[in-house]
Amino acid sequence: MPVQCYENVSKDVKKIIKIDTENTSYVIGVIDDEQFLGHIYYGAYLNDYHLAYALRIQENPFVPSQNNGERLSFLDSFSMEYPAHGLGDFREDCISIEMPNGSTGLSLSFVSLNILEEKPRLSGLPSTFGDKGECTCVEIVCEDVHTGLKVVLLYTAFEKADVITRSVRIVNAGKAPLYLTRVLSACLDMDDKEFEVLSLHGSWARERQIQRMPVGYGRYSVESLRGESSHQEHPFMALLTKGTNQEYGEVYAMHFVYSGNFKALVEKDQFDQIRMVMGIHPEDFKWKLESGCEFQAPEVVLVYSGEGLGKMTRAFHDFYRNHLIQGTYRDKERPVLINNWEATYFDFDKEKLIQIAKEAAQSGIEMLVMDDGWFGNRFDDKRALGDWYVNEEKLPGGLKALADEVNGLGMKLGIWFEPEMISPDSDLYRAHPDWAIAIPGREGSLCRNQYVLDLTQREVVDYVYGRISQILHSANIEYVKWDMNRQLSDIGSAYLPADQTGELYHRYMLAVYELQERMLKEFPYLLLENCSGGGARFDPGMLYYSPQIWCSDDTDAIERLKIQEGTALIYPLSTMGAHVSACPNHTVGRSTPLETRGHVALAGTFGYELDVTKLSEKEKEMISLQIAVYHKYNELVRCGDYYRIASYSENHFYDCYGVVSKDKTEALYTFVQVLGRPNHRSRRIYLKGLAPEKKYRIEGEEEINTGDVLMKAGYLVQNMWGDFRSRLIHLTEV
Repeated sequence: MPVQCYENVSKDVKKIIKIDTENTSYVIGVIDDEQFLGHIYYGAYLNDYHLAYALRIQENPFVPSQNNGERLSFLDSFSMEYPAHGLGDFREDCISIEMPNGSTGLSLSFVSLNILEEKPRLSGLPSTFGDKGECTCVEIVCEDVHTGLKVVLLYTAFEKADVITRSVRIVNAGKAPLYLTRVLSACLDMDDKEFEVLSLHGSWARERQIQRMPVGYGRYSVESLRGESSHQEHPFMALLTKGTNQEYGEVYAMHFVYSGNFKALVEKDQFDQIRMVMGIHPEDFKWKLESGCEFQAPEVVLVYSGEGLGKMTRAFHDFYRNHLIQGTYRDKERPVLINNWEATYFDFDKEKLIQIAKEAAQSGIEMLVMDDGWFGNRFDDKRALGDWYVNEEKLPGGLKALADEVNGLGMKLGIWFEPEMISPDSDLYRAHPDWAIAIPGREGSLCRNQYVLDLTQREVVDYVYGRISQILHSANIEYVKWDMNRQLSDIGSAYLPADQTGELYHRYMLAVYELQERMLKEFPYLLLENCSGGGARFDPGMLYYSPQIWCSDDTDAIERLKIQEGTALIYPLSTMGAHVSACPNHTVGRSTPLETRGHVALAGTFGYELDVTKLSEKEKEMISLQIAVYHKYNELVRCGDYYRIASYSENHFYDCYGVVSKDKTEALYTFVQVLGRPNHRSRRIYLKGLAPEKKYRIEGEEEINTGDVLMKAGYLVQNMWGDFRSRLIHLTEV
């Protein structure tokens, strides 16, 4: 059984709740007459449940019932399952409130447990899913008797996937309204094991850079208060035992299924105890919860690996492919597209787009995506956001005429939207200046010459969706690139009551989810690709609605090595929008061989970001060959197991990674020589993921080797002439 409950384990331990997957166990204890909920264990699978000793309740400080009610030191050292604020636990807490009398303290006691055969949907939120038999859920209900607040902790064990998810639902069962000022979704309390913390930081064009450091005393956090998961930080944190690498060591990872403000924090206290928490950022969060109402917090995905980062990566990949991504394209090869942005920017018309489409079609490209500049008087980025009407000066006959002509070439048509934004210089803003997020009485702060729409208002949401729907109905549009090019600030609303302004960030995010949900329900055939200034909302929340997300606005192949390494640490390659762009690259000015650009983009959804009409015949022929390679390896790249062989971010000279089919009969490794070195011998790389006993031949070579030879003795890659050179190494079983 994935979930088991053991009663009256000892005098002080009233219950032990054990949640299992194939290779992991999660154990919770209910102790003392006051029914404290304590965290006992999370890690490698345990056959036994006799773990009461791990709670240390026979050590000083004793549980309150044994200590005449003395609870302060107890609460500040006890391993809490879901720590509350204000009554004695001085570590980072998960929930806090504000009552009408000004009090903030909470004490949560266990009430009941309910085992569910099916995972409930989280109201208004993206979340993981599983069919009956794939997962088991347990609801643990806790209560603060003084306020009537109920806290429902939901755990879901995905047995085969080796993943446990957590979420929290808050119910105000009291008679008076109260304010939630903090609702985090998950907490792990454990003893320190000389942990290091791994996180992903960055900026625009440098997203998801890997950072690793020892956990010291005090608190270390990664967080976003930008109204989105952000370029700068990522809603992911992992604790690693010292010396953990791709194959060895323990990993405790948390990943937040949410796209707005978040906080992930690790704390080491005076007793060398570790607490890791994750959830909605409490700053500027204040949710009014009326009597009888509920608040649903987003979900956290927990992955434990006892075999290094590599196993963690493959667990996340498989889990997201099977239990988060949905829709028509979940298990399908994605069309090879060409986006006109880097080719034309705003300077295009129908004639130019058709020229690009004709050349692209001849090379085997399958879709034309028209980017920013097709609507209103959008001739630059200073105007017209919100005016979602076709500019017929650029596109005579509208979208239908363009779509018909593109379809006639055997290609699909996609378009760009930025529906969450409004330009001050727009007809929409002139008609509805109060629809922009702004502090009443204060002029709003511009970014990229635009404001953010106040999506907390039903009228605004319905207007935006009406425009999206009308446009998509007007022509055969089969792809939408959904962009969001500025972060939220000046948090205020012309419509929200003053005591609900603290709800704006989260209500905004719920509205974005609603818009995408409505669009995909009405247009289920659409391929949606989320984008936010490149990769600012590359997160599991967005992945629930779109099977691929634009990875970064930095399309330079060499810069992409680090970006894609950090992204692939937790996301399947099939989720990463990756394109071949023109050289010199528009972001960094680097010129990289077309072959290398193609090889790097192959570790993603694959497409082009250039003016194909300006290429030489030789380059056009190479594009045709690249597309053939994409089709040849797509199923392997999309569905295979990912292995990191070497990291350019660590060695500063070369990069190497691979994908191996589930049955171990085929593998593809990508080797990129970033910098050439003089007087250097061939480089030995140790392949990973092969079956030791199987025999393999490398495409283009005669020699046959067993998997164990290639993994233990290695494979020699000859030094290549020049910088930014690459090679694909394709193996098949013989």
